[in-house]
Amino acid sequence: MARYALNLPVALKQEAELVAKQQGVSLNQFIQWAVAEKVGGLKQTLDDPRFPLITYRRGGSGTMQPMLRGTNIRVKTMVVANKYHYLPPEEIADRWPVKIEAVREALAYYEAHTDEIDNAIAEDTALEAKYANAAVPAS
Repeated sequence: MARYALNLPVALKQEAELVAKQQGVSLNQFIQWAVAEKVGGLKQTLDDPRFPLITYRRGGSGTMQPMLRGTNIRVKTMVVANKYHYLPPEEIADRWPVKIEAVREALAYYEAHTDEIDNAIAEDTALEAKYANAAVPAS
């Protein structure tokens, strides 16, 4: 274990001591926990700096999914519209509340992350087929 002298503003130290006490841990233990949590969060940043309009967000299934930044629209939605419904980027931008630049970037992101997006689409397709073929219980 390495030692590191840490200077905290008095008010911050007092707040940290209070939270540590509420958690039932020492201040040292609390600071280790807080730093580990922050470092872990930063290491999990999946954003690809080449695509500033795309970010990752945890979806309903709990998995991280690439989304158009500032929206709830998944990249794979744009890909399906373009690749399987043959919609050009301009028409996609007209149908969804997004700018054409975001659609183009989503499609470029797909070209750079084809396996990831294709796997997500295949999983969705398999799930849809599973539930479409499931027997509907009689009421």
